[in-house]
Amino acid sequence: MVEKTTLAARLHLRLPSYTAVAGFVIFTPLAFLHPDTYLFLTLLVVAPTLLVISIILIVWLTRDAIGNSQRQLLPILATLTILWAIPISFFFFNLTHEFELRETARWLASSQDYKKEVLKQPASANGELKHIEWDASGFAGVANNTVFLAFDPTDTLSTPARSHQSGKFNGIPCAVRHIRRLENRWYAVLFYTDEFWGQGECK
Repeated sequence: MVEKTTLAARLHLRLPSYTAVAGFVIFTPLAFLHPDTYLFLTLLVVAPTLLVISIILIVWLTRDAIGNSQRQLLPILATLTILWAIPISFFFFNLTHEFELRETARWLASSQDYKKEVLKQPASANGELKHIEWDASGFAGVANNTVFLAFDPTDTLSTPARSHQSGKFNGIPCAVRHIRRLENRWYAVLFYTDEFWGQGECK
């Protein structure tokens, strides 16, 4: 009986640590997915799963509270906090940096292929930078966000990329939301929602 009680106590104490490790193991790879896929999995798979686990933990917490197992309450409360804190943190990071992890992984894996594809584009008569559509998000044409990979031979985009400026810059037809430097002369350019390089008039 004593041995079972000791084992249960150890499980209670280790539960927050196990939850934290499992959370990072599961959510770190998810963060590299396409933003639409990440949102889909979060809403339809992750959130319901977390809800079920939370209900189980709350029942466990209630049982321990009724049974006066006060020393076990803190580990369960910590587990509940960690259970939601990790996915919520990843979710908000993904909202504010929706393409960055994915872009970094793609660039490290296949930058030479992307460079060739951009550089084979014909030079623009109006001085626009060579570019290709590189990534996009948005369900069924709603709130489309598009990222372009651009080659800037003079590296003038380094300043707005370094200072996280948004706005209108030479070689890009529209004001843009974000510019991120991938390496010298190569940039990921995120346009405002529903704007597109080459669509004509900008908002």
